[in-house]
Amino acid sequence: MSLAVMAGVLHYEWVEQEERRQQNKDPESAWEEVGEIIFFYSVPTALLLLGGGWLLLRKSLAPVTALTQAAERINLDNLKEKLPRTGNRDELDRLTEVFNAMLARLEDSFSRVREFTLHASHELKTTLTVMRAELESALRDGRRDAADRELFANQLDEIQRLTKIVDGLTFLAKADAGHVNLNYEPVRLDELVKDSFTDAQILAGSSHVKVELAVCDEVLVRGDRHRLRQLLLNLTDNAIKYNEPQGRVIIALNRSSNSADLVISNTGPGIATEKLPRVFDRFYRCDPAHSNEVEGCGLGLSIAQWIVRAHRGSIAIATEPDALTRVTVRLPL
Repeated sequence: MSLAVMAGVLHYEWVEQEERRQQNKDPESAWEEVGEIIFFYSVPTALLLLGGGWLLLRKSLAPVTALTQAAERINLDNLKEKLPRTGNRDELDRLTEVFNAMLARLEDSFSRVREFTLHASHELKTTLTVMRAELESALRDGRRDAADRELFANQLDEIQRLTKIVDGLTFLAKADAGHVNLNYEPVRLDELVKDSFTDAQILAGSSHVKVELAVCDEVLVRGDRHRLRQLLLNLTDNAIKYNEPQGRVIIALNRSSNSADLVISNTGPGIATEKLPRVFDRFYRCDPAHSNEVEGCGLGLSIAQWIVRAHRGSIAIATEPDALTRVTVRLPL
C-alpha cells in the first residue's frame, strides 16, 4: 500500500505538476522536486516498510521461538513435557506433533531400560547374596586347606565388588524413576564433614595418604543426613584412591552469605581437560589403563551428582595436570 501511495505521489509530482510548471513557467527544477519527494515521502515509506516487516517477521517467527525454547528445556528428567502446538494444522504444528510423538517413544524406551535395570539388579543382588553366604560358610570350614581358603577369599572379594556395582546401579535406576525418597531435615553439615574426615583417615591409612581438614565452618543445611554422608564418603574415597603415593587430601568447608561451600582437593595425577565434561558419566573411567589397579566401577561421581542436585546444589571439578584436583560442592543454607 505504501508503494502504491508513493507511486501515485511520484506520478502527481512528475507528470501533472511538470505540466503545470511548464504552463506557469515555474522556475523550480524537476530535480528539486525529486529531492523533496525522496525526503518527504521515500524516507517515511522506507521506515514504515522496515518497521512493518520487522513486526510481521517477529510475529511469524514467534511460534518457532517458543518451540525452540521448549525443546531446549527437554532432558532425561522431563521427557513427559509436551512441546507447545499452534493448533492451526500448519507445517510447524505438524512438526511439533511429530516431536511430541518422538518424545513419547523415548520416554517409553527409557522407562523400559529403568525397569529392566531395577529387575536385573534385584535378581543379581539375590544371587550374589547367596554366593557370598556360601563362600563365607566355606571359609569357616576347618577342613579346607590354605589354598582353598585363599581361593574362596579372592572370590569373596570379587563378589563384594560386584555387590557394590549392583547397589550403585539399583540406586541410580531408582533415582531415575523417582523412587528415591529423601528425608529432608536441618543437618549440621560441619558435623558430617568431621565424621567423614575421621573415616577418610582410616581409609587412607593403607595407602599412606595424608588427610587434612583445613577449614570447617559451622553450617546448617536442609537435607537428607544419610545421603549427605554417602556424598561425603564417595568424594573422599575418590580423592584417596586417585592419588599419588604419599599424597594429600585436603577437606575444607566454608560458609558464604547464602551457601555452604565444600572443597575436597587431592594431589593426584589430575584429569585431562577434554575428559572433564564426562567425569560424571556412569561407568566412565578417566584412565582405563589403570582401571584394574583402583577399585571402583565409575558410579561414585554419578551418585554424588544426583545427591547434590536433589539438594538443589551444584558440583564441579577443576584440575591441573600434576597439581591439585578440586571437587567443589555448593549447597544452599
